[in-house]
Amino acid sequence: MKTDNLIELLVKDLVPWRFRSAVAGAVAGGVIIAAVLFFAEVGLRPDISAVVKSGHFLFKFVVTISLAVTAIWVTLSIGRPGGSLSQRGLALSIAPALLACAAAIELVILPESQWMPHLVGHNARICLTLIPLLSVGPLACLLTALRASAPSNPGLAGAVAGLAASGIAATFYAAHCTDDSALFVVTWYSMATLMSPRRVISWAGSC
Repeated sequence: MKTDNLIELLVKDLVPWRFRSAVAGAVAGGVIIAAVLFFAEVGLRPDISAVVKSGHFLFKFVVTISLAVTAIWVTLSIGRPGGSLSQRGLALSIAPALLACAAAIELVILPESQWMPHLVGHNARICLTLIPLLSVGPLACLLTALRASAPSNPGLAGAVAGLAASGIAATFYAAHCTDDSALFVVTWYSMATLMSPRRVISWAGSC
């Protein structure tokens, strides 16, 4: 093998590693920023020690962490030149599928008179405010990593990164939110987590 060809192969192998390292650093930095903001301004729910064993409470983290992890995994693919959503995009359906199943079960178990109270909850406005706010730091870190990688579809890559940032933010917020109903989560968490991707798509469209 010629020296030039060997160097070219080594560079091709090095680029994905650099991008993965950049994304890992962005996720770590984003989590730290969100954690500092969360504990400085919001904090854990008052009854955290009592509800930490509750299945409804813990399920919120199953959903939010699933969203964050799958969106980060998809970002690693779509964020590189030539990457496409078709390669790993199906993974993004895991968190919505889990949440939809939980909401359907809750509709079956609860009497119809309890559907609306569980859906409306007590913290809808706070949810729509705090999740987008907590996602700003992680989103900024992930967009910085993407900007250096030159993805083929920057708008789509940024939107997926927005989902990852929202998943991180929602995980922190879930520790503060006292509404544990799947009906509340499927309604308000979903609306809040979609704000960051929409923001990125609007920004990309205006450029």
